[in-house]
Amino acid sequence: MTKRIATIALIAVLMTSLLPTYTSGGAMQAAQAQEADTVRIDAAGASFAFPLMDLWRVKYAEINPHIELNYQSIGSGGGVKQHIEKTVNFAASDAPLRDSEYELAPGSITIPEMIGAISLAYNLPGVDTGLKLTEEALCGIYLGEITEWNDPRITEHNPGVSLPEKNVFVAQRSDGSGTTFAFTSYLTKVCPEWEEEVGAGKSVQWRTGFGAPGNEGVAALVKTNEGAIGYITLAYAFQEDTTVAAIQNGDRTGFVMPTLDSASAASGGAAPTLPGAHESWRGVDLLAAPGENSYPITSFSYLIVHPDLDGSVRDYDHAKEVANLIAWIITDGQQYNADLLYVPISAPVQNIGLEGLSKITYQGQPVYTGPTSVAAGPAGSDSGDGELIPSWVKTLFGYYAEGGISDADLIGALQFLIQEGIIIVE
Repeated sequence: MTKRIATIALIAVLMTSLLPTYTSGGAMQAAQAQEADTVRIDAAGASFAFPLMDLWRVKYAEINPHIELNYQSIGSGGGVKQHIEKTVNFAASDAPLRDSEYELAPGSITIPEMIGAISLAYNLPGVDTGLKLTEEALCGIYLGEITEWNDPRITEHNPGVSLPEKNVFVAQRSDGSGTTFAFTSYLTKVCPEWEEEVGAGKSVQWRTGFGAPGNEGVAALVKTNEGAIGYITLAYAFQEDTTVAAIQNGDRTGFVMPTLDSASAASGGAAPTLPGAHESWRGVDLLAAPGENSYPITSFSYLIVHPDLDGSVRDYDHAKEVANLIAWIITDGQQYNADLLYVPISAPVQNIGLEGLSKITYQGQPVYTGPTSVAAGPAGSDSGDGELIPSWVKTLFGYYAEGGISDADLIGALQFLIQEGIIIVE
């Protein structure tokens, strides 16, 4: 009888520790560290993800005040470089690692963090948002073959729109960029001439135009130059209040504006065909996806992590905090995506990331022991991994064993759960 009551008490305190913060997205934040010292987590990479990463930083600090996320928006190329050199705890990239990068950082874990749409912002006074651009027109503009806005390849699809006899000012990224990778991959997919002469990459040999670093740099070029057009994420277009084009869909049956719904339509049903987080993601894309309402320039953004964090973090406890932050980002953190016009990843894609986290170690010791799966549906409808004893119970049980939960916490939790009828002691 004594053993049974002790067991019930332990489970009770673990459940109570979880109750204020648990959602079906994950229980990661419930296992907060108790030390008062600030733990700094350094990350760098895609400017595509920066607005959302900054919001995640604020929201995570609200529930974990001892965690300070320091994210440097230096472009995907810079982030991958720092990942390889182990000068950051994790990187963010809008492009999966190339084979040569995998060789320099073998076994790297690739975790989708969100879905974003790349919009074509333009500055044409008197021309409202929604200018229609075909695949042919976009190829012509970026190949330098369309040099004026009243070119027939643009005007024929925009009847009633007064397009000026003004030079096209082409803006693009000057730094290594996953946004560039996604955009040039799209051009490669829909334009044989682009594929033959330029190709896809984080940086390419542009045929025309002017460059600036970061999404913010391209947005500034567009905003300050009449006749300009440039590719930026939908979030930056929204923040800068720029006019954006409607792009011909992958079926070539109509034109689609970049929105959360149209980007989500492009990503629908992708999860069953995706690789595991420990596998190569090279070749994965959502570009020119079929569907009347699918926005054609839609892309995943990724977090890149070493399979063993030794050398890229301070110690084992630091490694655990990094893993817990990433787990929160891809589960509970997804509720903030829509605020900044990023599409949340679905539960099956979250599960890919959680499974990948479970494979990460520090000097051979696992650093993430939370749920490895979540289920779609209402908050609280899933225990975590479908086992008899949920993973979050096991995780928090470990914290109790390590002294992270006091005796007073245990007694208070037990009293509360008995009073509320959550557990019954015979």
